[in-house]
Parts: sequence; structure tokens; C-alpha cells
Amino acid sequence: MEIVLDKKGATAATLKVTIKAADYLPTIQNKLKDYGKKASVKGFRPGKVPSSVVEKMYGKNLKMEEINKILSRTVSQYVKDEKLNIIGFPLPDQGLAAKIDWDNGTEFEFFYDLGLIPEFKYDLSDKIHVTKFEIEADPKHIAETLVNIRRQQGKMDEAEIVVEGDYINGEMKSLSTDFVTTTMIPTEKVEKSELNKFVGKKIGDVIEFDIDKAFGDKTSIAHVTGMTKEEAETTSGTFSFTVSGVRRSFPAELNQEFFDKIFGPGAVASEEEFNTKLAETINQNYNREAEVLLAKNIRKEFVANTKVDISEDFLKRFLLVNNEGKISAEQIDADFNLYQDDLKWLLIRNKIGEDNSIKVDHAEVISRTKELFMQQFGGMTTLSEEMEETMNKLADNYLAAENGKNYNRTFEEVYYNKVLKLIESKISYKTKKISVDEFEKLAQAN
Repeated sequence: MEIVLDKKGATAATLKVTIKAADYLPTIQNKLKDYGKKASVKGFRPGKVPSSVVEKMYGKNLKMEEINKILSRTVSQYVKDEKLNIIGFPLPDQGLAAKIDWDNGTEFEFFYDLGLIPEFKYDLSDKIHVTKFEIEADPKHIAETLVNIRRQQGKMDEAEIVVEGDYINGEMKSLSTDFVTTTMIPTEKVEKSELNKFVGKKIGDVIEFDIDKAFGDKTSIAHVTGMTKEEAETTSGTFSFTVSGVRRSFPAELNQEFFDKIFGPGAVASEEEFNTKLAETINQNYNREAEVLLAKNIRKEFVANTKVDISEDFLKRFLLVNNEGKISAEQIDADFNLYQDDLKWLLIRNKIGEDNSIKVDHAEVISRTKELFMQQFGGMTTLSEEMEETMNKLADNYLAAENGKNYNRTFEEVYYNKVLKLIESKISYKTKKISVDEFEKLAQAN
């Protein structure tokens, strides 16, 4: 066997692999002997089938199978041994492979294209400046959050007159067809311009409205009428609605039961303490989101200021092959800058991790998995012995699923977070305090 690497430049190369008869014949001959002992061919006694007949029946397929196995392990081992930093994996030249004469050939040549990644340098120091945002919730957002929590924890009860936010029960019918149904209309689904037709009504009142104007889109029409989306698409015209009941969510009272329900028994003991704790919680939640934005800004900074040479042609071809028809060449062209930046950031952070000996052990993967499950169980921080055993089983089952893909994903997440923490410890920051509104605009822009 011969392997020759032909570099076409800093970012591209071709790998030529020559497979000779001595590389595959011994294995094939042994397999043919086994086949001959087991083959059942009409006209021959079991185990007495001539080797020429066995070879004619199975030889070509065995040859192709064995050579493909040799290629698979040889090419990957060569890349590893030569420490070639490449994009994805080598791509075989399918055009040349299709011309191979498997019936008559004994020596075979295979060609692979490689996208090489040359050595690159990055700056990991306090010369890198990134803005870190601190969010402070203002009284307006605290008040809005409190209203929402009280509504969520409140109780539904009957009301006499419709106000915005109510749910109206009644009979809806079309004035131009025979459609009629008993339904419930959430007033939040009604368009603002038509809301005045519903607000102020009481049991027994009849409301007439244009259904498209009242509900704006066909999805909402399907929701309030009980129609399918397809039926809603062809529905229009004037409808009537006879009110039979009004349901309203009455907000929870600000008492100790409410305080304990939101923050745990005894955490706060007064409305003033509750508001202080609520503001702290809102700030914590938004600042967690600010950490996500910080990570995005770090990524932007490194991608923009680190020169990483990449073969665009190879990357486009690799994306097309690796996604197996899930995306088209046109889609790749349209979003190529995103794909390229994703690859650059992956290469940069992996190099930073390698240069700084970042490691992830099995215990860390298990710990992160259990942490995710605990969040789903309401953010538990301590576990009983029985619950600890349950969490361990859940983690093991999850990580073993999908042929280990969940394990690899969790491993990569833990590794990325460790690299990110290292980067954050080395660079410098400009801290900027902003309001919730300002932060939400920034987050949307990113």
C-alpha cells in the first residue's frame, strides 16, 4: 500500500491511496474458503463447491468490502499519524472511483480531497476588550412582572361585564352560512381595533363582527371557532356571538401564602421584602441572559480578529456532502458566512482549549446532565438519597441514548463552557449598566 499527500497550497491537498493485491488478497482468500465450506450450490455437494465457482459468486463483493474497510481505517489513521488539521473529513473523488474496474483490476488507486487548516495565532490577553452589560430592572418592569405573577397564581371566577383580558363563553354563528358552535373567546385574541365591540358586554348581549377583522389571522380564527386550519382559510364574513358567561382571572392576594408560594416558606415576610426579592430575581434572570450575550460578543471579537485560512470551495462541498441532501448548494451559498464563522469559532476555541490543556472528565459530564434534569424538576439544589439514585439512572439512560450522541453533545457543552470561562478570565471588560428595555433591544439585534 502507498499513501501520497499532494499539497495544493496552504488550505488544500489531495491524498492518493494505492491498494495492492497483497493488502487484501489474504483476507479475501480466507473468507472464500469459509464461504466454500458453507455454500449451498445446486449440482455440488455441501462443502465441495469449486473455489472458482465460489470466487465467481462472492469474490467481487468481498474485494470491494475489504478494500473499503482498508481505506476507511488507513485514511483516518494517516490523518491522525501525520497530525493533519483538516475540515471535517477527507472527501473521496467519486468521479474517479466510479471508473474503477472491480472485475479485472488487482491494484487500485483512490483519491481524497482534504481541506487543510494552517496554523493560526490568536490573542488571548487583556488587549481584547468586550462590553459586559449589567441589567437593572426599573419599577415599570418590576410592576409588570408582579401583575403577571399575580395573574398566573390567581383564580378564575365569574364576572358580570367584559373587560380586556376576560374569557367570554357563548354561541358563535355565521350570518351567511349554517356554521354554529359553542365556544370561548379569549379577549387577548381579539384585535385591538375591534376590542370595543366585546368590552362592556354582559350575559345575553349579542356581538356582531367581521371575523377577519376581529381575529386578524386564520390561526386565531381556527382557535376560537374550533375549525381546522384548512377550514379557517376559507372562512370569512360577518358572525354573531351571544354571550352566555364571562370568566376572569382574579389576581392572587399579596399575603404570606402568596409570598411562600413564589419564593419558598419564610423567604420573605412583607410586601416590601417581596418587592425587593422580586427585583433581585429579575436582575439575576436578565443578567444570566446578559452572560449569553457576552458569550456571543466574545465569539464575534475572536472571529473578527483572528485570521484563520479556510478553503471556501472545500467547506461548501463538505457541507453539501455531510448534510446528505438536507440543504442545497443555493442555501449553503446564501448562509455561507454563517457556516464559515461557526467553523472559525470552533477551531479557535478548540485551539485555545488544547493550548491550555482543558480537559473534561466523565464525572463532569454526569454532573452537567444531572444539573439539567434538576432544572426540569423545578431547580432543585439538594437531593435525597433516593432522588440521587433516580437522577443517576436518568443521567445514565440519557447519555447512553442515540448511540452516545447525547453524551458527545453534553461533553462538547461542558468543554465549551470551560474554554469560555478561561477566555473570560484572560480578556478585559468595559462594564455598562443598562435598562431592561435597552438590553432587550440589544438581545434582539444579536
